Amino acid sequence: MVPHLVTALKGPLLDLEKKILDATPAIERWFRLEWQEHTPPFYCSVDLRNAGFKLAPVDTNLFPGGFNNLAPEVLPLAVQAAMAAIEKICPDAKNLLLIPERHTRNTFYLQNLARLSTIMRHAGLHVRLGSLSDDITEPTTIELPDGQHVVIEPLERTPRRLGLKNFDPCSILLNNDLSAGIPPILEGLHEQYLLPPLHAGWAVRRKSQHFAAYDDIVKKFAKMIDVDQWMLNPYFAKCEGIDFDERVGEEKLADTVDAVLKKINKKYREYGITEKPFVVIKADAGTYGMGVMMVHDAAEIKNLNRRERTKMSVVKEGLEVHDVIVQEGVYTFERINEAVAEPVVYMIDRYVVGGFYRVHTGRGTDENLNAPGMHFVPLAFEHTALPDVHAKPGAAPPNRFYMYGVVARLALLAASLELERTDPDPETY
Repeated sequence: MVPHLVTALKGPLLDLEKKILDATPAIERWFRLEWQEHTPPFYCSVDLRNAGFKLAPVDTNLFPGGFNNLAPEVLPLAVQAAMAAIEKICPDAKNLLLIPERHTRNTFYLQNLARLSTIMRHAGLHVRLGSLSDDITEPTTIELPDGQHVVIEPLERTPRRLGLKNFDPCSILLNNDLSAGIPPILEGLHEQYLLPPLHAGWAVRRKSQHFAAYDDIVKKFAKMIDVDQWMLNPYFAKCEGIDFDERVGEEKLADTVDAVLKKINKKYREYGITEKPFVVIKADAGTYGMGVMMVHDAAEIKNLNRRERTKMSVVKEGLEVHDVIVQEGVYTFERINEAVAEPVVYMIDRYVVGGFYRVHTGRGTDENLNAPGMHFVPLAFEHTALPDVHAKPGAAPPNRFYMYGVVARLALLAASLELERTDPDPETY
């Protein structure tokens, strides 16, 4: 299913599509050269927003948990990409330990683990699941609605290695974003490959660092294809020392919101865009759509009610929020059956392997769709990933999907740069 754009593709984005399509050989060569200098994360997903006048990433997840939402037809792409990744890291790899999130009773998440395990098995690995949860004290089988099952086992740690009973892996794949901190059981594993590295987790990672790296990447890219980088890049600013419960830092946050809104307003006037600018305030660390708020006017900050302040004050694992980023809000003007939709692109190593639309019938074009009530529609990457340079701009779904893949790979490249900059042991890169 290909969503329709509510607004006709025109003006800036139409020009951007044409320039990207015309520059396809140069773009692919540019990525190829960049990957000689940088190491991609093992896997990654990127949330995009298509406003009809702007296409930009708004979130990059280094522990993607939605592989079950990919179309079955893309599995061969995912397996090939996983093979390429494993060959680079450990060509003779035999056993892979997959470490999931602690909330292992979420059916959708468990289906993600099953799909991820299938991909890795087809890539030539024996896969078993080991949990960080203290509740898992023996092998636990959980049945899934589709007839599959997963077995989750307690971890066993020796002084230098981590594994399971009678299972010694050479590689450990984290599907746990470490929001609760880095468990001691994962530290000091110098004999095994830990994918992604510990500093990719939210115990260390910050969204402001990612988007700073994205700034640097997109400047180079935009210069190469001769476009305004704003077309691909949301403005953002970091604001520290906030306490929503105690109303500390409200004025500073309002000033930051006002400054970002003014920058967006200037661009909207430049391109004749009549939509009302807005910003998204997000916890600088964390995921699952928590600690997120949309604001259209700085005055709204001082008028937050108790419920709104409480919602912003804590995120996953009950962590308090004191640092936020104020990010330019990007409208989404894509629809599936009149419901608002946004594309999410999945990558393994440096390859796009598929994606889906996050769809929400109860949310608007300027709201967060990563919320209860959302559902997913697979993207048809397997049929339409190759652009059609002869098609009329704006008319061909393959061209839109190719653009999504290009922008998602820019975010992936930014993630690799971000991990280099935050690596406590730079010699690993």
